Amino acid sequence: MHQKILVLLLGLIPLVAVARTQTGANHLSGQQSAYLKRAVSQPVDWYPWGAPAFQRAKDLKRPVLLDVGAVWCPWCSLMDRDTYTNAATADYINQHFVAVKVDFDAAPELVAQLQRAQALLNLPAGLPLTSFVTPDGKLYFGAGFLPAEHHGDKASFREAADEALARFTDKAKIEEESFQLEVAK
Repeated sequence: MHQKILVLLLGLIPLVAVARTQTGANHLSGQQSAYLKRAVSQPVDWYPWGAPAFQRAKDLKRPVLLDVGAVWCPWCSLMDRDTYTNAATADYINQHFVAVKVDFDAAPELVAQLQRAQALLNLPAGLPLTSFVTPDGKLYFGAGFLPAEHHGDKASFREAADEALARFTDKAKIEEESFQLEVAK
């Protein structure tokens, strides 16, 4: 009997450790937005929009993955569920990007700036809005909804993120083809 209880407890330890890791790493705790609150338990190490996220990206020399969405957007919910809650995808994001989440309804000026930037760069500008930004605030690549898996002619999230990382290394092209965003200091 004691042996069965011990085996059961040992089996639960990894689940508790994963849950603690997922809830402990995210920087959205305390945010008021319903969209950001919904992402608090995601395994992606999300930051809210602001100077600390961009400083972290500078310190790590990584691009920023910027996700803009809304609680009422079904495609945003699908991307959150299928992409951002996937442990392997979250690990990939956490290793290669500084992830920032923005609520469409809570930041209309920022969203307008992002949509304008993506349109000027001939990138999708709907919801969800998935943007890749340099640590100094230059939007250089982006997309709309990105499924977890490749479907037809629609790139998967991982394929788009790999493309964003490849483009991030070409600083000359970023200088040529990017849009400078206003980043909070």
